[in-house]
Amino acid sequence: MPHKSDRKVALVTGATSGIGKATAIAFARDGYNVVVNGRDEKRGASVVQEITSAGSQAIWIPADVTDESAVESMVTQILNIFGRLDCAFNNAGSGGRGGNIADLTIDDFNQTIDGYLKSVFLCMKYEIHAMLPQGNGAIVNNSSVDGKRAFAADPLYSAAKHGVIGLTKSAALQYAPKGIRINAVCPGWVKTPALEQILSDAESTQKTVSQEPIGRIGKPEEIANAVLWLCSEKASFVVGTAMEVDGGYLS
Repeated sequence: MPHKSDRKVALVTGATSGIGKATAIAFARDGYNVVVNGRDEKRGASVVQEITSAGSQAIWIPADVTDESAVESMVTQILNIFGRLDCAFNNAGSGGRGGNIADLTIDDFNQTIDGYLKSVFLCMKYEIHAMLPQGNGAIVNNSSVDGKRAFAADPLYSAAKHGVIGLTKSAALQYAPKGIRINAVCPGWVKTPALEQILSDAESTQKTVSQEPIGRIGKPEEIANAVLWLCSEKASFVVGTAMEVDGGYLS
């Protein structure tokens, strides 16, 4: 069982696959104790096993990050087990369907805003509570290129991701004087299980790749590298940014 130590502790929400999994593994390789969060226990246990097999410490804490009591309990467990929380990557997200505004329902709206924006607010709230007594910490929120542009296919997703950036920048100004740095990343097209479902044939793959000036889809590890940098002392003067990690997509 992991225990309180001098090693830094990182929380990654939505860490059972894709960008979250890659970031959890990257934190472990960088010497952190890692808290793997998600809702799929089997996949979560697999990520923990991969990390511990490599000689690092990791624990699995299931939590629905749209549920305030679940988020509060998760952070309390982290403090009880490790005694600290140094970094957090708020990556988990889920939502309703896309489509034209006039055809969407209030349930679609609530699912998307809760899953992609309310969840970030709740996680930040309790992560900040944990970091304030330490006088330091770093939080990175996962937005998207769609948080910086119009996205006609899914306006609710775009609205939520714009909201993540606004929340990030505003919170960053509040807590920078207290030693907590808050930033966001805005990934472009990245090879995740969700994207692989979309890229079901050569035509759709080519269409997506053509939107990336770099000429390829991004790797989850490339987003993870940006998150780790933002959490590191190398980014000690970086506050309130929404970093594009998109292969030139928005350029």
